Amino acid sequence: MSTYTPMMQQYLQVKADYKDAFLFFRLGDFYEMFFEDALKAAKELEITLTGRDGGGERIPMCGVPYHSAENYIKQLVEKGYKIAICEQVEDPKHAKGVVRREVVQLITPGTVMEGAMLEENENNFLASISELDGETYALSYADLTTGETSASYLGTDFHSLIGELYHRPVKEIVLSETIAAEKQEHLVEQLNCTISFEERTEVPDEENKLVEELEEDLIPVFGRLYNYIKRTQKRAMDHLQPVQFIEIDQYMKLDMYSKKNLELTETLMKKGKNGSLFSVIDATVTAMGARLLKKWVDRPLLNEDSIVERQSIVQGFMDNFLYRDEFREDLTSVYDLERLAGRVAYGNINAKDLIQLKQSLQKIPYILSLLSHIDVPAVQTFVQRMDPLTELESLLDKGIHEEARITIKEGNIIKDGYSDSLDEYRDAQINGKKWIAELEQQEKERTGIKSLKIKYNKVFGYFIEVTRANLTHVPKRYDRKQTLTNAERFITPELKEKETVILEAEEKSIDLEYELFLEIREQVKGYVNKIQRLAKDISELDVLQGFSFIAENNGYEKPSFSSRRTVDLKNSRHPVVERVMKDDFVPNDIYMDESTNIFLITGPNMSGKSTYMRQMALTSIMAQIGSFVPCEKATLPIFDQIFTRIGAADDLISGQSTFMVEMLEANNAIQHATNRSMILFDEIGRGTSTYDGMALAQSIVEYIHENIKAKTLFSTHYHELTTLDKELLSLKNVHVRAEEIEGRVVFLHQIKDGAADKSYGIHVAELAELPKNVISRAQKLLDQFEAGDSPNDDRQLTLFEPEKIVTEAPGDTSSTLLEEELSRLQLMEMTPMEAMNELYRLQKMVK
Repeated sequence: MSTYTPMMQQYLQVKADYKDAFLFFRLGDFYEMFFEDALKAAKELEITLTGRDGGGERIPMCGVPYHSAENYIKQLVEKGYKIAICEQVEDPKHAKGVVRREVVQLITPGTVMEGAMLEENENNFLASISELDGETYALSYADLTTGETSASYLGTDFHSLIGELYHRPVKEIVLSETIAAEKQEHLVEQLNCTISFEERTEVPDEENKLVEELEEDLIPVFGRLYNYIKRTQKRAMDHLQPVQFIEIDQYMKLDMYSKKNLELTETLMKKGKNGSLFSVIDATVTAMGARLLKKWVDRPLLNEDSIVERQSIVQGFMDNFLYRDEFREDLTSVYDLERLAGRVAYGNINAKDLIQLKQSLQKIPYILSLLSHIDVPAVQTFVQRMDPLTELESLLDKGIHEEARITIKEGNIIKDGYSDSLDEYRDAQINGKKWIAELEQQEKERTGIKSLKIKYNKVFGYFIEVTRANLTHVPKRYDRKQTLTNAERFITPELKEKETVILEAEEKSIDLEYELFLEIREQVKGYVNKIQRLAKDISELDVLQGFSFIAENNGYEKPSFSSRRTVDLKNSRHPVVERVMKDDFVPNDIYMDESTNIFLITGPNMSGKSTYMRQMALTSIMAQIGSFVPCEKATLPIFDQIFTRIGAADDLISGQSTFMVEMLEANNAIQHATNRSMILFDEIGRGTSTYDGMALAQSIVEYIHENIKAKTLFSTHYHELTTLDKELLSLKNVHVRAEEIEGRVVFLHQIKDGAADKSYGIHVAELAELPKNVISRAQKLLDQFEAGDSPNDDRQLTLFEPEKIVTEAPGDTSSTLLEEELSRLQLMEMTPMEAMNELYRLQKMVK
């Protein structure tokens, strides 16, 4: 290192402590990166890679402007990188040698605070994990942007831990280095998050208020999180709220697969919100309301009293829809109080943010007045406990200028009348500039130079400028300051004297404004906890008014709950599909009394079986978060868990086949479901041979019937299973109604009692416009199979009549290849969908 320049040695010393981060090293108006950081950053940010003489060698270097660094940092953070911000911490005027520099903040995916780097409607969670004993884990979460913290136990396997973490938008996980490497890799693969390490788990005595209500075993896992935050952010975290203990068993459990399959917060195909349940029921007006709704969707309630309380508020808003609509209008003027409180405590709030806080607080009295008209006990509880923070609003109104700048060191942020000293400085500036304007006019009259100007710049201060043509009229009392091509600049003793007064007043004014702003910010800091409580109440009311708004516009009804495990949904609808199909959607009843636990659902593909299954699950989730539901009438049990196996996407990342994933998901349900759970199984067993699949499907149905007794919707193409209703008393056959009209199948999307009499697989293939000769041959084969002919019958080896095979040009081998491909197909071991896929492939070959 001794061969490097002193500055480069300083860089390397700092970098040694931040090996896993990009070091943004402040040099003048740029953040510079060197060596490997420069090579990697130039590639990731697509910026120019240059070099610098480091003392004997050319060192790779790249840099980004200080004033626009936020955008570059955002790009790196979104890719999962960490950035160490290294600033000058010494005045260059007093420095001996190289100016002292230190890392003032480590920005990581889980500790981002800048608004431009955050999703407005998403929390930005940092999590920590500790292994307690065996398969028991402790979890802790923190969102630095809002100050929200929580901790919980998860006494189950690592797979369930992944599922729990998936519920939150976790961007970074803090671990001990003792956690097995394969577990670390699995976390990264499944959650697409950044892994960081922290070994310290103690919580300082001065922060005991954060963990006073927390069980002793959970304090270390929060301590790990707290120490990581302190180490990376290097500042007080006064906005961190006391750690909330989340008892997982008090909420409906939804594993990662079920959440994906039901498309609760994002769609399977496009990975976007549009088309998810969340997108349909989100009528919130504030960002903090949208974030809370997402948490509710992830954690439906199990406590009926809590659900009913939410319902009462939703009903109250519906009964008083005029007040609700005014409330919605007022909420549009309420900014993100949660994150504003976080920015106040964090110390990066600006004057514009404080204006937003003031404008938000000014709306609270109007909101309370509106809510006071809604005669619902739960609403009035909110009214009584919500603090409008009048004193804080008054402080901000008196202190912060409405047109304040974003930067806090350039003045024009404090109102006139707030500080006598500041008013004096401003008066000196105003009068001084007025005096200069009067002096300019006087000098024009004295000298007769009409074009004479008094100007100002930062180098020379105030000066008199005279064009070259008028130099003969310049009086002797003018002292020459600068010569230009077409003019000369002068100074006078009286102008110099006034300049000193004006500039000193301006400088002192800006410095005083900055000090006053910091004082105001410190006073606001004392209100952080109250702002957070107000934000919590506003966000809850926002979600519930949104439920009311959606229910009114979409025709949802209030559900009731059955202790006898009865499911009774009249004209139930799928909340997402009906929005797409509008009037074309066909509603269905779902009725399962306490003696019926399993619906065995048969019917052709594309007829609506999966939609029917999903809508029961989504309706239950909506009911248990307090929302009204898409039915004419709804009675439901309170489900403790929902398990799904819907869809057949291969788990390519872990190299598992569709069938293996199917069996793993089925096993997860079988192992953990109770008689209070809901299970949705769509065509279990289709991923293997016909007889294997049928045997497994029947065995699973029997096991659920005899041992679990959960409410189960089980769709299948194995019509042989429909005879199970004679042996399994709690099983009922239902089917999707379809009719054959003039040789073509018409799906009616209606669920009826009994088993389907046929699968209509060939009709589905016909709808997909497979070649007519393929359809014809398939129908002949079906007739043979239904007649009881052996699959090895010689007649089945000739797949097409000779006259129906298209003659190919000489030398063309496609006909031979087609015959070879067809001869290899194991038709009796395929599902209709698999057969259709194969036939589509063969059609492409022929074309």
